[in-house]
Amino acid sequence: MRIVYAKILHHFCKRATHYFPTNMIALGNSHDGAETSCVKITSMNTRVVFMGSPIFAVPALQKLTERFFVAGVVTQPDRPAGRGRVLMPPPIKTLAEQLGIPIYQPESLRSAEALLQLTDWHPDIIIVAAFGQILQQAVLELPQMGCLNIHGSLLPRWRGASPVQAALLAGDEESGVTIMKMDAGVDTGAILAARSESIRPNDTAETLGERLAESGAALLIETLPEYLNGRLAARQQEKARATYCSLIKKKDGLLDFSQPADALARRVRAFNPWPSAWLLWNGQHIKIHFAHVVQDTGIALVLPGTRGIIAGTPAIATPSGWLVLDEVQPAGKKKMSGNVFLRGARGWEGNNALLA
Repeated sequence: MRIVYAKILHHFCKRATHYFPTNMIALGNSHDGAETSCVKITSMNTRVVFMGSPIFAVPALQKLTERFFVAGVVTQPDRPAGRGRVLMPPPIKTLAEQLGIPIYQPESLRSAEALLQLTDWHPDIIIVAAFGQILQQAVLELPQMGCLNIHGSLLPRWRGASPVQAALLAGDEESGVTIMKMDAGVDTGAILAARSESIRPNDTAETLGERLAESGAALLIETLPEYLNGRLAARQQEKARATYCSLIKKKDGLLDFSQPADALARRVRAFNPWPSAWLLWNGQHIKIHFAHVVQDTGIALVLPGTRGIIAGTPAIATPSGWLVLDEVQPAGKKKMSGNVFLRGARGWEGNNALLA
């Protein structure tokens, strides 16, 4: 009878690890001395649902699948992209397909259908990385161990949808990643772990975002076992130190040459690769991919917006210095250096242009 009891208990423990956190599963021995300890929720026994969409989320999903069982992936629907407006999948969908993980692409998680799909996956925990939708309370409360978010800043600085760009726009010298337990607010949850990352002088949203994505994925894998085993204490955010950033739109890339050159150069870096900084010249939309600031040109004081040529490269005056356009992309053309652009830019050297 004791042997039968031990087998039943062992079977229950194996199944229970899929549905209960470690501290809810008894560990011990059977009455006849046979070991009946349950496997802890630390690796493949944890059922993870992953939510993410852009390239920032890819390293986290990749590393999770190497150590944990990912029961399903939730990502944004395919969207039209490019000049041909062809439907393109989110990067996370592409990776999930390669890994053979079930995928769900709802327009919204607020529907009963979405909640049912999540429930069917029986998640112990939900991991979120740049998903792009706010989670309703029913979703937050679904997994026994809650929902964790990988956020691309050192919270509470830059809560919101564009923390990487916000740090570059503000001229911050440091950014980082935060592992946060999600609550009903926007990036207001308790902090489990954080790691800083220096911002380099020539960082763009792409280069900084790549490093933060890798850092966040590594920090998640380091943090998750400790959290699942109840050995990690969360700390509340300091509300008084909170700053906020909003969703970026394509129109935000338009350069305003009444602003200082340094601020415009940061804007170019912050919006590379998307939506790209841009300007209008002769009715033509021109993207600015790379630019730098020149303060002392020897040119007399001129009005902001005045065109110039500095060392064979197009430049535009601001109230404090010149923005030199190192790499541009006229509408319908490929990226090109500033001096190559000048070869076909008739009129740049018109009455309004100055040379240095």
